Amino acid sequence: MPSFNPVRRHGLKTLAAALLAAGFASPALAQSTIKVGVLHSLSGTMAISETVLKNTVLMAIDEINAKGGLLGKKLEPVVVDPASNWPLFAEKAKQLLGQDKVVATFGCWTSVSRKSVLPVFEEMNGLLFYPVQYEGEELSKNVFYTGAAPNQQAIPAVEYLMSKAGGGAKRWVLLGTDYVYPRTTNKILRAFLHSKGVKDSDIDEKYTPFGHSDYQTIVADIKKFAAGGKTAVVSTINGDSNVPFYKELGNAGLKAKDVPVVAFSVGEEELRGVDTKPLVGHLAAWNYFQSIKAPANTEFIKKWSAYAKAKGIAGHKDKPLTNDPMEATYIGFQMWAAAVKKAGSTDTDKVIAAMAGQTFTAPSGITSKMDEKNHHLHKSVFIGEIKADGQFNVVWKTPGPVKAQPWSPFIPENKGKKDEPVVMAAKK
Repeated sequence: MPSFNPVRRHGLKTLAAALLAAGFASPALAQSTIKVGVLHSLSGTMAISETVLKNTVLMAIDEINAKGGLLGKKLEPVVVDPASNWPLFAEKAKQLLGQDKVVATFGCWTSVSRKSVLPVFEEMNGLLFYPVQYEGEELSKNVFYTGAAPNQQAIPAVEYLMSKAGGGAKRWVLLGTDYVYPRTTNKILRAFLHSKGVKDSDIDEKYTPFGHSDYQTIVADIKKFAAGGKTAVVSTINGDSNVPFYKELGNAGLKAKDVPVVAFSVGEEELRGVDTKPLVGHLAAWNYFQSIKAPANTEFIKKWSAYAKAKGIAGHKDKPLTNDPMEATYIGFQMWAAAVKKAGSTDTDKVIAAMAGQTFTAPSGITSKMDEKNHHLHKSVFIGEIKADGQFNVVWKTPGPVKAQPWSPFIPENKGKKDEPVVMAAKK
C-alpha cells in the first residue's frame, strides 16, 4: 500500500491552484455551471425593445434552475450590453464565446446586429438563438431563428390589407428605419405588390435613421399620397422612433379607417409610452399577442407577472406586458434546454442535431415546431388591431402554423436555393 505523503499532496494542491489561475484547469473543474450568454441592448435606441428580452431569458434560466438545472448543473447567465452599437455586438459575442465560454447565446434584435455577430458565431462554432422577425435571405447552421420570416408576417399582413376585410388598399407607403431589415423586407414586398398588379407609382418607399424623432413632414406626405386612392402604410420602423411616429399619427388625426398602418416591430411594450386612444384600429402583424386566449398563454403571463414583481422590473412590476419577441425567446430557450437533455451534452453540433423537430406548446396556443432542416419555427400568423388600452384585438389569423421560407420566392436570385443551412467543411 503506498504511503501517505502530506508534502506531496500539498504540492499537488499548489500545482492545481497554479494551473487554475493560469487557465489550464480541466473543463470539469472550471465549469461547475453551464454558462448561457445574453446579448441584448440594455441602453441606446433599441433598449426600449430589447431589455425585456434579457429579463425573459433570466426568467427561463431561473425556472430551469428551480427544477435542478440541466445535466446535473445549474445554468449561469452571462449578461452583456452591446448598447445598440452594431460593431460592439461582434466584440461582445467574441467575449461570450472566447472568454466566458458560453454554450448558447440568446440575443440581437436588429438584423444589422445579427449580421454583425454572424461571422463570430460561425467562426467560433457558437450557437445563437435569434428571437425577432426579420427579412430572411439568410440560413446559418449556427443560428436558430425563432422570429418570423417574411412569409410568416409581412406577406400575410399586406394580403390582409388588400382584402375586402382589411380595407382593400390600392396604394402603399413602405416606411422603415434605414437598415437591412426594412430595406430587404420592402424589396420583397415591392416584388409581391408587382405580382398583384400594383404599379411603382402607387408605392412610396421612405426611410429614417435610427433614433429619428420628427415625423411631422413624413406624416404630412402620407396624407398627401393617400389623397390619390385607398392607401395603407407598412411600417418597419424599429426602436424608440416608434413613439414619436405614433404620436404624430395621433396629432395629425390620421385615423385607421382612412389610412391604416400595419407595423412589424410594434407590440405591447413599444405602445407602453404612447397615448393609444388616437391609434385605435391601426394594426400589427405578429405570431403572438398578449390578448390571445389559450391555457399556455395564461400560464406564461402568470409566470412573467410573478417574476417581474419579484425582481422589481421597471414598468412590468406594476403593469406586466408580454409580446411576440418575448414568446419567441421563451420558446427558443425551452427548445434549447430540451435539445441539451436529448443530446446529453451542450456540444454545439450535438445540440444542433437534437434541435431538429423539437416541439413546444407555445403561449400563442399552437404546438410550435422547429423545422427539421431550415432552423426556423413553424408559426401561426395573427393580425391585431390596437385597442384603447394598448392591447390588441386579433382580427385575422392563419388556419394553423406556417412553415418559414428563409429564401423569398419574390427574389428571383433565390431560385434553386436549398431550404437548409450549408454546412462548411471543418477547418484543419
